Amino acid sequence: MASLKEIKNRIASIRNTQKITSAMRMVASAKLHHVQGMTEAFLRYKDNLQSIVDDLNVDIPCPEVFPQEPSTLAPQPSTLNSLLSTLLIPISSNSGLCGAFNSNIAKATIQRIHEIEAQGQQVRLLPIGKKIAHELKKAQRDYIPDFITLSDQIEKGGTFSDVSDLVTFVQQLYQNKEIGEVLFLYHHFKSMGTQVIQVEKMNLNPNVNDNHLTLNSKPSTPNPLPSTFLTEPSPQELLASLYPRLLNAQAYSVLLDSLTSEHAARMMAMQTADDNANDLLKELTLLYNKTRQQAITNELIDIMSGKGAVT
Repeated sequence: MASLKEIKNRIASIRNTQKITSAMRMVASAKLHHVQGMTEAFLRYKDNLQSIVDDLNVDIPCPEVFPQEPSTLAPQPSTLNSLLSTLLIPISSNSGLCGAFNSNIAKATIQRIHEIEAQGQQVRLLPIGKKIAHELKKAQRDYIPDFITLSDQIEKGGTFSDVSDLVTFVQQLYQNKEIGEVLFLYHHFKSMGTQVIQVEKMNLNPNVNDNHLTLNSKPSTPNPLPSTFLTEPSPQELLASLYPRLLNAQAYSVLLDSLTSEHAARMMAMQTADDNANDLLKELTLLYNKTRQQAITNELIDIMSGKGAVT
């Protein structure tokens, strides 16, 4: 049985650790509320931007859209895209102590790489987050290191100017026909206790359905109604200006979603650690009391034995 001093030292050590986990839980909670506020405010902007783009796009023939940049947004044949590399953008955190958040992303990334390679395609990797970059390095996978700390920049008040660098870089790869599609791999915030891994395709190339351009994954509606907006200049020029903003909005929302999931996962991990510390403290306190009582009993027995021997 451990001595009283050893048990007392363990109790003190666990209490010190519990102070750290409690502080980290409070910090994660504050950051979570901050990022949630940023996300809620941004989603209103994104939804309105999407509705404007959809409304402007309801009845614009494909050949007339984006006349100034045909090489940027002109539809590419699907057979050509299938031969090009896939750019995979996995998003993790820059620090640990967030449960299985980073390990799940690492496993999903490796699994996705194998799935793409099994289809005969090459994979290019652009990690965001130090943890996933470290895992890719361990797996001896080459990656583009230019945007590893992008999540930190966003959390510290970054704007579209930070995200636009990523989107511009991806667009250049696409225009140079180095990649055929772009996939974000990240945690989607579902609830405080649930973050699910999600794959989202970046829509760099508008889809053509029934000779009309569609900027999102929704199918084109038959007999579209005229646009409800009065535009100046023409809808084509305005749409060409809004479409890059929509790409930035998509990348920005993915990063915010991943940040929200990260802080929720860290807060739950620290809460679990705090609860485990409380359970362990109860067990050690009970053991300490039992050991102390046993020591007192042994001392009394020794005293009574000595007294009986004297008499």
